Amino acid sequence: MTNPIVSAAWLQEHLNDTDLIILEARLEQNQSNLENQNPNLQIKGARLFDIKNNFSNTSNPLPNTFPSEEQFTAESQKLGISSDSTIVVYDTLGIYSSPRAWWMFKAMGHSKVFVLDGGLPEWIKEGFPTEKQNQINYPKGNFTAKFQPELIKNKEQILENISTKEAVLMDARSADRFHATHEEPRAGLRSGHIPGSISVPFTELQQNGKFKSNEELKEILKLDSQPLYFTCGSGITACIVLLACELISDNPKAVYDGSWTEWGISDLPIEK
Repeated sequence: MTNPIVSAAWLQEHLNDTDLIILEARLEQNQSNLENQNPNLQIKGARLFDIKNNFSNTSNPLPNTFPSEEQFTAESQKLGISSDSTIVVYDTLGIYSSPRAWWMFKAMGHSKVFVLDGGLPEWIKEGFPTEKQNQINYPKGNFTAKFQPELIKNKEQILENISTKEAVLMDARSADRFHATHEEPRAGLRSGHIPGSISVPFTELQQNGKFKSNEELKEILKLDSQPLYFTCGSGITACIVLLACELISDNPKAVYDGSWTEWGISDLPIEK
């Protein structure tokens, strides 16, 4: 199993590799009220991976849903990404949106993609080179997306899983949202959780913006050999829990792309 995480020290050592592409998986706002402490800085040479706009299906009323192969291919090529690129994704909050970008590349058929543990805060703490945020035009890459449909689940598949219990469904939202003791941050959504799902708040898997040790993750997650599905509010933090599971297991894994934003507005069954 290839380690999907790289350290700031590793990235610093490989900063000048010709096949390296560094992507900042930026989200201007998040539902967890986390704040970017370095809003104008980026890792030296980083390129903007705009989840909300360029890498989402913006015609879908649900937020952050997967784009088409064609859109993902075109936007990746604009960033200079090729089939042989080694991609390191980071975000400005530690580990928040970068696992989503990592999983998108996995689901679009690119395996040489990694997440920077600790993100920009860890990079700055180590004293490694930064620069002012900038957007430039890159030589066009030749990357072609090849969607892996088994890595993404829709509401029908999640509904079926309630009966079959084939997979364990992990919910990355906070425990108070899972148990409906706190209202959803998005207006119009019911409170509660998908029947049969288990609460795994993404915050419990991290310490100081980095993943806890593999031993600690094993103790928290207590995985068996079942397939794993992941949900959250809109498909972003689900990927944090997925990545934590990827660090310690080879179980088949998939994200429910619509997540609670889709489930909570529907007449699908809920538990509290």
